[in-house]
Amino acid sequence: MAARGSRGESPCVELPTVVPFDIPQLNRLSWELGSRTVDDETATLRSRWTDTESQWRLAVFSVTDGTVVMRIRTPVGRGRFYGAAKVDLANALPALEASDRWQRLD
Repeated sequence: MAARGSRGESPCVELPTVVPFDIPQLNRLSWELGSRTVDDETATLRSRWTDTESQWRLAVFSVTDGTVVMRIRTPVGRGRFYGAAKVDLANALPALEASDRWQRLD
């Protein structure tokens, strides 16, 4: 019997190539789940960024003690949501801060 994937393996999720870092164990969230999560009163906006060359935008929300949700907006305004561990994002943020293309908005 053929199977689509191996047990215990999840498909590789990657951020858009314009984002200057990678995060291991990244989860893609549906638009509906991501929107509800960041709009919830327990979610706290931590930072907002813009790509000065292509107008992509990144917002980071703290949603639990150990979890963040990133909302990435394309230049045409479509939202994509990703969930990650706070520690993984903390390890990746120096690449964003060092990027000449990305500027923090707040």
